[in-house]
Amino acid sequence: MRVKHDRAVDTLRAQLAAQPAGAPIRLAKPTSNLFRFREPPGRQALDVSAFGDVLHVDAAARTADVGGMTTYERLADATLPHGLMPLVVPQLKTITLGGAVAGLGIESSSFRNGMPHESVLEMEILTGSGEVVLARPDNEHRALFYGFPNSYGTLGYALRLRIELEPVTPTVSLRHVHFTDEAKAAAAIGEICAGREHAGERVDFIDGTVFSPGELYLTLGTFGQAAAGLSDYTGREIYYRSIRTRSGDRLSTRDYLWRWDTDWFWCSQALGAQHPVVRRLWPRRYLRSDVYRRIVAFDRRHRLSERVAKLQKAPAREPVIQDVEIPVDRLADFLDFFHTEIGISPVWLCPVRLRDRQTWPLYPMDPETLYVNVGFWATVPLDSDEPDGAHNRLIERKVVELGGHKSLYSTSFFGEDEFWSLYNGRIYRELKQTYDPRGRLPDLYDKCVRAR
Repeated sequence: MRVKHDRAVDTLRAQLAAQPAGAPIRLAKPTSNLFRFREPPGRQALDVSAFGDVLHVDAAARTADVGGMTTYERLADATLPHGLMPLVVPQLKTITLGGAVAGLGIESSSFRNGMPHESVLEMEILTGSGEVVLARPDNEHRALFYGFPNSYGTLGYALRLRIELEPVTPTVSLRHVHFTDEAKAAAAIGEICAGREHAGERVDFIDGTVFSPGELYLTLGTFGQAAAGLSDYTGREIYYRSIRTRSGDRLSTRDYLWRWDTDWFWCSQALGAQHPVVRRLWPRRYLRSDVYRRIVAFDRRHRLSERVAKLQKAPAREPVIQDVEIPVDRLADFLDFFHTEIGISPVWLCPVRLRDRQTWPLYPMDPETLYVNVGFWATVPLDSDEPDGAHNRLIERKVVELGGHKSLYSTSFFGEDEFWSLYNGRIYRELKQTYDPRGRLPDLYDKCVRAR
């Protein structure tokens, strides 16, 4: 596999050399989990389909060499037979390893393992200058290694990554712990993450679901061996609904990793996929987040929902699709604001702390702080005098006020000066000058805010 990979690198270099001098570098990718929709790349886009394989799993060393365009679904399928998994497996199957490292990722093991980029040992990166460099934490490309997370393909693209793996068992047992007070739930998150246990039982995974003010659940997962009585949420049954009706559950480890994907958390409801009749008719193989996203992209591109709303004289709606990190001691404040001003439910909670207290300059989280990722994905009606983006701007201001951070995979509205103060413009400009001096890759602000 490594010989095949090296040949693919040579082919990619030839593709790049054949492009007109100074032409922007873009990739032809079959999937995306970004919510900054734009026109598909043209014919000059680089074909990176050859970088979607797991090259090698070293079970003894607990590492894997993986192509940067490899989806986590494929990666998990390659590592689980060895009794191993990546330290953090983002919740949607078609998120790629390179995408999760360049654009950040999170899941229920993040309270102990941080984010996906923290388990990377080395990266082979195609830079904007056309070079392929090996970036490690201890070599001459150390600055790129640490600056690559949150760069969103504006410094280069990861072609190969070597990552750490951790051992798993066949199943994960779940406890859904009900809370009626958000401040008490936040305090419990802090205690559970600090001690990695609850009520005398080990906790290997933790996330939460807020259904409404005063109704939220922390879901605590523990690796186990027992294979009897496993639940299946890949067909008729819907995982997030089970949280309200079951105090405990058990899934295979693979199904636990993808428990949110079948219904893209709860977003499949907007597409009718949770209606009992539609559910029976919808082929199981298409109950997937990437299918739903393609439907959303088609709708956005052709403005179908917008046209129907105008015909019905319904108010315009603003997409509010964001993930933000809030310090755990300000979580209750953020949720109170969110319920009052935004009103989306359910909301996902996922604690995260930097694994090795190592700072990453383009997403400068405090290494001593436990954060809680708050994820929300819906649309909100706009009043007649409200501009598009009003709710997203309100959220951005609140996140900054509370000392939090906002992921950049979706729409952003920060002014340029504020953006660079939040995402370390000085370090970014130094890296940009070193690895993309001719600007063949987009600028981070242009890509994430101006959507260029």
